[in-house]
Amino acid sequence: MSLEGLDLGILGPAFLAGLLVLSTHVPLGQEVLARGIIFIDLAIAQIAGLGVIAAHSFGWEAHGWEVQLAAVSAALAGALLLNWTEKRWAEVQEPLIGVLFVLAASAGILLLANNPHGGEHLKELLVGQILWVNTANLVPLAVLYGIILGLWFGLRARLGRPGFYILFAVSVTASVQLVGVYLVFATLIIPALATRGIRRGRRRLFTSYAVGIVGYGVGLGLSALFDLPTGAVIVLSLAVIGVLVAITPSKTEGPSTRATSSSTDE
Repeated sequence: MSLEGLDLGILGPAFLAGLLVLSTHVPLGQEVLARGIIFIDLAIAQIAGLGVIAAHSFGWEAHGWEVQLAAVSAALAGALLLNWTEKRWAEVQEPLIGVLFVLAASAGILLLANNPHGGEHLKELLVGQILWVNTANLVPLAVLYGIILGLWFGLRARLGRPGFYILFAVSVTASVQLVGVYLVFATLIIPALATRGIRRGRRRLFTSYAVGIVGYGVGLGLSALFDLPTGAVIVLSLAVIGVLVAITPSKTEGPSTRATSSSTDE
């Protein structure tokens, strides 16, 4: 254990990045849980990652606009495809999401097969590089997430199913390049799952945010102290905090109930 790793110059921007990811993923995660399409985030994140891998295979710069365009285009195509399949085959939507995830993952591996740095690129997509972010990189993401939140909380009733899929795809695309596939999934699902028994929408939303904030804070601190992979430690921290919240009795809530799509309303 070393206190030298607790450098606010590194941990501060990383924590801000986590807060930005939480800002959109907590409400969207509750919607995902309510719709029963749990693995859509993994599928869309993997498709966005496939877009990034394809862009790299063309020799485009890692943070160039071409890579961002490839990632968001791939994610939007996947989201619109899932929107279509939900209308046509709603009863098998979850298996179709799983198949899409496996296909995107397999295609990514094939594209990286002859890349000498393929293993490194794949690891970056899965676990992210949250410790390498800086505040300047977070400004455009903050603007993007602000727009997404404004549309979600202001116009959600008018967005419909296609609007949800599009906002979800754009949000996940930005996040997966920042924190990786594993953290994207954990941030979406764990806070929503931990608070599923809270009936009041706003209380559930605030509690979910609290689970995420504490999870990111504890995970970043532990990874710095013990020099462990940051993304993996944050995922485990979110899981532990989520379990503690889920098993804590509530004096004002009744038995656990299945979340509804109005989970963020009073």
